[in-house]
Amino acid sequence: MKISGVDIRPGNILEYENGIWKVAKTQHTQPGKGGAFMQVEMKNLIDGRKTNVRFRSADTVEKVRLDTKDFQFLYAEGDSLVFMDIETYEQIQLPADLLGDAAAFLQDGMQVLLELWEERPISVQLPEQVEATIVEADAVVKGQTASSSYKPAVLDNGVRVMVPPHIESGTRIVVDVYEKAYVRKAD
Repeated sequence: MKISGVDIRPGNILEYENGIWKVAKTQHTQPGKGGAFMQVEMKNLIDGRKTNVRFRSADTVEKVRLDTKDFQFLYAEGDSLVFMDIETYEQIQLPADLLGDAAAFLQDGMQVLLELWEERPISVQLPEQVEATIVEADAVVKGQTASSSYKPAVLDNGVRVMVPPHIESGTRIVVDVYEKAYVRKAD
């Protein structure tokens, strides 16, 4: 689907110069002279390159719709992760860096969403929030106010998060995967 250069929004997936790009940021600019344009910061979903491109309102760009499919995480093998298609039980192996920092939150049997472009997996989306156990939490410093003070803690997957003072080692909490932030105590 072709869209005008000024209709590009963050999160859009575009086909540009024979690549697939995800829009990170946009800035609409209307200079005193000349026509308006959209300054677009994009990341290539295939090789990870970043670029800044200026699109004028007369420019058109192809907006890509990705197919999504449910997969289940099975196990890690070296630098690869093995996923299984929930419908066909077919297994695929993907590089761990496709997930970035979120890979630390993968758990055996976790259901994920794979985004495919022309049958090729280009991104993996984990659930927004997962449960994890605190394995190490600093002691509360006496005299700190409870209203805004958070203390560092380490989760069972090795990720560091900031937690409220009352959370101790061994506590199960809910963590936001992409913000790496404490949400609440697990039920």
